[in-house]
Amino acid sequence: MTKRIKSKYKINRRIGENLWGRPKSPVNLKEYGPGEHGQRRRKPSDYAIHLMAKQKLRGYYGNITEKQFRRTYNEAVRKRGDTSENLIGLLERRLDAVVYRMKFVKTVFAARQFVNHGHVTVNGKRVNIPSYRVGEGDIVEVRERSKQLAIVLEAVELQERDLPDYVDVDHGKMKGTFVRTPRFSDVPYPVMMEPNLVIEYYSR
Repeated sequence: MTKRIKSKYKINRRIGENLWGRPKSPVNLKEYGPGEHGQRRRKPSDYAIHLMAKQKLRGYYGNITEKQFRRTYNEAVRKRGDTSENLIGLLERRLDAVVYRMKFVKTVFAARQFVNHGHVTVNGKRVNIPSYRVGEGDIVEVRERSKQLAIVLEAVELQERDLPDYVDVDHGKMKGTFVRTPRFSDVPYPVMMEPNLVIEYYSR
């Protein structure tokens, strides 16, 4: 098990919020952070607030590497329009995020592994790169040989999450269309995200 995957069990407690809104989150039982100093309370500095906003958004998308996240931020800066909106749009267009939004798997961590193992096609072609950028109108489908996997069938029945309106999914065919790039207000985050603080963090 990689360090990234193992760390997901501590992300919620480190941040102090149920980041993915899951009923089994450890933060539901222990609201303080992990470790011997987890219960200490102190007023965070401005830097700490900005850092936490960045870590929370990065963690939500499967604790992607800092290098990948910084690259996405740089791309958001170069695009026209509001940088915060651009950043969220780019993150939501990641293939693993789209697979997660379409409810083909239970978690974004599972989505990354699912894509990595070659279970997904985009417009009929197999894609095994989780960071692959999905475009508007692209058709994302679970490969035929993978449609009866238990993890897929269980995820489809899960009532924890609703489908956002920027994806159109037919769970009978295990196929969906990425309709449009969402705005920040369209994304169903279970907790408050502050991409504006992330932009401020990197532009210091």
